[in-house]
Amino acid sequence: MGAAFSGLGAESNDGGSLPSKPSLGDLPENCISSILMYLDPPEICKLARLNRAFHGASWADFVWESKLPSNYKFLVRKILHESPENLAEKEIYARLCRPNRFDNDTKEVWLDKRSGKVSISISSKALRITGIDDRRYWNYIPTEESRFQTVAYLHQIWWVEILGELELEFPPGTYSLFFRLQLGKASKRFGRRVCNLDQVHGWDIKPVRFQLSVSNGQPAISECYLCDPGSWVHYHVGDFVIENHSIPTKIKFSMIQIDCTHIKGGLCVDSVLICPSEFRERYKKV
Repeated sequence: MGAAFSGLGAESNDGGSLPSKPSLGDLPENCISSILMYLDPPEICKLARLNRAFHGASWADFVWESKLPSNYKFLVRKILHESPENLAEKEIYARLCRPNRFDNDTKEVWLDKRSGKVSISISSKALRITGIDDRRYWNYIPTEESRFQTVAYLHQIWWVEILGELELEFPPGTYSLFFRLQLGKASKRFGRRVCNLDQVHGWDIKPVRFQLSVSNGQPAISECYLCDPGSWVHYHVGDFVIENHSIPTKIKFSMIQIDCTHIKGGLCVDSVLICPSEFRERYKKV
């Protein structure tokens, strides 16, 4: 009594062997692949560990092509410097989910692992900063708090003007653009983060103006005072909509504070972020 049975290879009353119960491994791979298309990439990867059938089905190109952004072939050529025809779609997805540098390592693009949406970060070294070559005003400082390991630091200046642009094929959707800035210069002391605010001044007198223009005719302007010294803040510049992924879109953006009645200083400029607007809540403050 109390014996446990698996139901596999059980004997019938006449001593013969009963047929085994069907299992997930008996499903044809193409049927499994058709099911996997309706799941998110992390779920597909988990199911791929169930058995050989699910592992094989998880490599079907049509499964991963449905997860890739519509501009993935452009990204493979420009970012991975490969031919899309030479790579499996699953490999393309995995490689594009990693941070990939381009334009002399001054820009970075990656896919969100769950949704396959495209985000881009542009380093301070890819921006045109007025006075950046004069060390009385600006200099680049190393930091582990930037994905590019370097930020532009403003000592003091009268005229703050930072310009940038990007031309890329974007998948259709709505995108948000941010400047990632910090008042104060962070460092480590005895293993703890400290932020020097001694040079922070002039940002509470007049707001900074942020501007965005897109080649398809969408402008955006916002103004705000820089705040929260000692913390990285993503300042929202504006949103834009992409309808046609096959046409490269040129984006121009700027951060300006021009007021010769006072100087300002103590500002770290890390990067500009472009991400799907549905991710905006992630970047309120970092």
